[in-house]
Amino acid sequence: MEGISDIKIIGFDENRPPLIRKEPYIDLFFKLAHQAPKDWCEDFNQLVSKKKYSAKITPAAGLFIEAWVRKPEEIEGLLEELKKIIDSCSDEYIANINAAIKAASQANSNTKPGDEGEQGRLNRIIAALNFD
Repeated sequence: MEGISDIKIIGFDENRPPLIRKEPYIDLFFKLAHQAPKDWCEDFNQLVSKKKYSAKITPAAGLFIEAWVRKPEEIEGLLEELKKIIDSCSDEYIANINAAIKAASQANSNTKPGDEGEQGRLNRIIAALNFD
């Protein structure tokens, strides 16, 4: 099963390889190991917007990072920067999921008036489950 921590750049889109053209830039389409979730893509786009290189990922597709450089020598620097952003984005995404799970667990463990009896017992059992 593929997870958030498995999102990595594995190469270029075979259908859109880097080409030297008459335009003063080189379009790059980096392929990810698997499709990223829409909200991960939105987080990625927000993080990359603050960086030196221009890049984006279409949230609906979630499989290719579109970028460009002016010179071939810039590709390596761009790739290294994108790898760091992907790692940071994945770490932040996982932390947000864990925080949401913890908040939900705490909300379920708090006994509310009228939450005694069978429903309270069910809530405690659900809150104690470990899905790891």
